[in-house]
Amino acid sequence: MNGGGLFETGAGGSAPKHVQQLVEEDYLRWDSLGEFLALAESLRHLARTADNARAGVLADALDRATETLLHEGKSPQRKLGSIDNRGSHFYLAMYWAQELAKQSEDTELATAFRPIAKELTDGEEQIAQELIAVQGKPADIGGYYRPDPVKADAVMRPSATFNRILEEISAAL
Repeated sequence: MNGGGLFETGAGGSAPKHVQQLVEEDYLRWDSLGEFLALAESLRHLARTADNARAGVLADALDRATETLLHEGKSPQRKLGSIDNRGSHFYLAMYWAQELAKQSEDTELATAFRPIAKELTDGEEQIAQELIAVQGKPADIGGYYRPDPVKADAVMRPSATFNRILEEISAAL
């Protein structure tokens, strides 16, 4: 691969059932743990191959955030009315921001993530409620093979609080 890397995860054939449950119950039990681990390794690879220290800090913080996610039981559950994929992504974002905020290897990064970590932590209860409140009724993603991007985005981002925080971060960049 000429110095490159391959970081992949697979569905194991379960994706159709996950989409069916999403469309029928607005509940996505897909567990993205493999993607979280692959992302950390791809950042670590970038840190090594491009001598990019910040990528290494991001990778290490992501590993710690993923560990917290697992210890706190914030992976998608199999039961409607509990945390699903959208919730686990919120929790990963919050734990990653917390880890970046408290690390001391890159003080500029820590300073940038302190207010983000605080806002996500302060909004945790509200965001979790908003993510679970949408479950239990059909979700319209505008098609199975070619979902409508606007409809799919609305289904995958049901928390107004989390969306506001993400928009504030995006505007600040």
